Amino acid sequence: MAVQISMAKRKTLTATEETLLSLFGRLSTGQRETLLSFAEFLAAQTTQEPAEAPPLPEPRPIPRPAQESVIAAIKRLNASYFMLEDRAGLLNETSVLMTQHVMQGRDIGEVIDELEAVFARFYAEWRAEQPS
Repeated sequence: MAVQISMAKRKTLTATEETLLSLFGRLSTGQRETLLSFAEFLAAQTTQEPAEAPPLPEPRPIPRPAQESVIAAIKRLNASYFMLEDRAGLLNETSVLMTQHVMQGRDIGEVIDELEAVFARFYAEWRAEQPS
């Protein structure tokens, strides 16, 4: 069963396209359907746009209450900056600030302000490390 193509169209075919059409013409109906399905599969794989990366999560700021303990502030900031992965680094810096408050009497307002800055810095560093 030969495939009919106009002379004008045949002049624009490459040698590979000519060969493919010739082979296609010699196949049974079932084989043609299989070949078309495979060609559609290959075409779908090559024409797909690369998936757009999902947007990076943003912090969900929780308002700072008027009266807050250092531990409550750390919990609040952990919830606000839920996407941060380097918990060990955060624990190190937050424990230093907690110790300064408890053992050295550092002002709670200053400690919480610094905790907020630490979390914001960790977020900025995390964001800079993410693929664009």
